[in-house]
Amino acid sequence: MAKKLLKQVKVQAVGGKATPAPPLGPVLGQAGINIGEFVNQFNEQTRERMGDIVPCVINVYDDRSFDFTVKVSPMSRLILKKIGKPSGSGKNTVSQVGTITRTQVREVAEEKMPDLNAASIEAAMKTVEGTCYSMGVKVVD
Repeated sequence: MAKKLLKQVKVQAVGGKATPAPPLGPVLGQAGINIGEFVNQFNEQTRERMGDIVPCVINVYDDRSFDFTVKVSPMSRLILKKIGKPSGSGKNTVSQVGTITRTQVREVAEEKMPDLNAASIEAAMKTVEGTCYSMGVKVVD
């Protein structure tokens, strides 16, 4: 008989450095997940993405077992990594925080494509460009 899915929990943690401390521990505890086991498995799977923010979807079953899917980092983090800045602009229409080339936009779109619902790489690039605009990052050719 198949296990019954009780809940789905979405969390974001630092790749390879997750700890049972807040904010991750309380969320996992409320879901009924063995925190230590999750942290060990998560750190093992995300070791190559050390230091990056890694989203994760956790499926919790009726027998308190779980499995999880690791996603691609948030698009804003990928863009900031490409331009080498710590954060975006608070006032995107007034001040630009940096510039990004179309080649870099394509690289971000290709990396994020598994998590997007875009039909083509060009559509994904438009999504990346929109995120760039909202962050105060100028797209140049």
